[in-house]
Amino acid sequence: MISEVQFQKELELIISNAIREDVGDGDHSSLACIPASAQGKAKLLVKDEGIIAGVEFAKMIFHYVDKDMKVETFINDGERVKYGDVVFHVSGSSQSILKAERLVLNSMQRMSAIATKTKMFVDLLEGTNSKILDTRKTTPGIRAIEKWSVKIGGGENHRFALYDMIMLKDNHNDFAGGIPQAIAKTKQYLIDNNKDLKIIVEARNLEEVQQILDAGGVYRILLDNFDYETTKKAVAMIGDQSLTESSGNINEKTIRNYAECGVNYISSGALTHSVYNMDLSLKAI
Repeated sequence: MISEVQFQKELELIISNAIREDVGDGDHSSLACIPASAQGKAKLLVKDEGIIAGVEFAKMIFHYVDKDMKVETFINDGERVKYGDVVFHVSGSSQSILKAERLVLNSMQRMSAIATKTKMFVDLLEGTNSKILDTRKTTPGIRAIEKWSVKIGGGENHRFALYDMIMLKDNHNDFAGGIPQAIAKTKQYLIDNNKDLKIIVEARNLEEVQQILDAGGVYRILLDNFDYETTKKAVAMIGDQSLTESSGNINEKTIRNYAECGVNYISSGALTHSVYNMDLSLKAI
């Protein structure tokens, strides 16, 4: 996984690019009618229910826009919220609050939706040994906050991007001439380039699971679109030679059944690509 320093840089890039996109050469609506000296206060109001996420990110945004803004927090990331809850108060320059408002809301609404969906899946896995993972099916440009949201919701992150883990999927294997060839070439590549990256390999059937086991040195085997019975057989075949991951056809109705097959991880792109934003608003007080 990427380092904490890299992750922080990703967050800073998201904020700076979003402010560039939204503010441009100035928030002329505020500049036109609100004096630069005006001070104000606003509250983050919940108009929905679920798991709140993005409180710490909102603080980063406010500080980026104006280091003199102050945030008083009442509800923290990862806590359950309901309609009417107030998450925080922000105070400072009225112009600065308005400049940051939309980015804070856009970010927190999506982050909270992802955290809420993740928590639902985490609860469905309670009592099993399986953990829920996200994927790279994220919104371009804001992957860091979406993966952060999964963590807030109690899930775990898969690889962050193409550079921090090797994942050989069906197209890689087919283009390389087969699974044994893809794994062999990958091991040599890591040696030649002095890289220490974990290897995950996707299997489409039990024959491919055996090919991966024969090759050896694979950190995790991804069982792609296996049914329950075949998943159980694959888990028995693999034993402790590699970790296991179920992927494909994962939803709230199927996730528990896959967990009970004995896999270590279950990945779902739906955590980040299929959510409905939590309804939040920032209101002057």
